Amino acid sequence: MTQPAASPLPFTPNPKLDLVLERIVDVPPHLVWAAWTTPEHLKKWFTPAPWKTIDAELDLRPGGIFRTTMQSPEGEQFPNTGCYLEVVPQRKLVFTDALLPDFRPTGQGFMTAMILLEPHGDNGTKYTAIAIHKDEADRVKHEEMGFMTGWGTALDQLVALVKTL
Repeated sequence: MTQPAASPLPFTPNPKLDLVLERIVDVPPHLVWAAWTTPEHLKKWFTPAPWKTIDAELDLRPGGIFRTTMQSPEGEQFPNTGCYLEVVPQRKLVFTDALLPDFRPTGQGFMTAMILLEPHGDNGTKYTAIAIHKDEADRVKHEEMGFMTGWGTALDQLVALVKTL
């Protein structure tokens, strides 16, 4: 008896609640992983220029901290603290701003992010970023904030960075 093929996604995104950015990039998964999991690398690409990520703290374990501080072109700072839910080396990162480290509820929260990496061809990566929202209003807000453009630009910056590593 054969096993059914595994779904490439851990669930089926709901277009009313979730945003999905999927692309093939010409860098290997281990370099994309390094960009996502090394604070000094993350600070160089995570926010679309002219915004900056001026600080990052990453504890790569379920319940570990995922913290960044973004800075607007005008110098205003936006700290974001969340927690990792799942870490599968070289393949998957899941984190949320609905929980603080050690799974402590924030009482608020905007989304859960899922980053999936799959080898593609000889030296590429199928990159999937999913932003999961609690309701349609949050999904619409995130889309209107420029999810596709912003996350796409950040991915371009990630690819450019890892080509220099």
